[in-house]
Amino acid sequence: MKKDILKIDNIKLNSRLIVGTGKYKNFKETAEAVRASGASMVTVAVRRVNILDKNKPVLMDYLNPKKIIYLPNTAGCFNSEDALRTLRLAREMGGWKLVKLEVLGDKTTLYPNMIETLKSTKILVKEGFKVMVYCSDDPIIAKQLEDFGASAIMPLASPIGSGRGIKNKLNLSIIVNNSKVPVIVDAGIGTASDAAIAMELGCDGVLINTAIAKAKNPILMAESMKYAVIAGRKSFLSGRIKAQKYGSASSPLKGLI
Repeated sequence: MKKDILKIDNIKLNSRLIVGTGKYKNFKETAEAVRASGASMVTVAVRRVNILDKNKPVLMDYLNPKKIIYLPNTAGCFNSEDALRTLRLAREMGGWKLVKLEVLGDKTTLYPNMIETLKSTKILVKEGFKVMVYCSDDPIIAKQLEDFGASAIMPLASPIGSGRGIKNKLNLSIIVNNSKVPVIVDAGIGTASDAAIAMELGCDGVLINTAIAKAKNPILMAESMKYAVIAGRKSFLSGRIKAQKYGSASSPLKGLI
């Protein structure tokens, strides 16, 4: 099998697992988990980056941005104006054009505000950003985001940080079938089997933060997610057998003694 590369816009990723960098005990643990995951890309919440206190450590001290791709995101933004300002700042700080957009609707569910998200996507694409968009698992909305120029569609599996796994396989399958850009499950993954299921549905990748960072052993969980994504992808590519109503003997019945 040829090397299976995930391509987002003009960026090529060797791993289909993207890892978040929040919620870990410290940057050392973050870096160890990222390495164990084999991820080629990590998300970074721009609004939580330390740029003022020179005495405090920064993520770049532990994860070299020349060796791993940083994906700035708008975590913590609840309206279009804040999201746009955050990503424009990211571009000024580090020249980033490939970004992750998320505009949340409320602090309880953390579901995306899709009206503000659609508006932001349109503006960012017009400004030359390559936008990966966190969204609801609505196939119609997902297609609209693609039509607006999104570089990747990132539907939730269930609420952010909930660990409840994939709640709507049907919608995710429809989104995958309708999409001409990568579909990456973002939010709600709880364990390795969830990641494998997402990949078996045909998703192009999975973004995971809480399920790794808050596990009792984040490093081991990161490694398990790595192999789950690989296994799920290979399972999808191999083409599963057709489900049948009744049993089918594994050994041929013809010529039995």
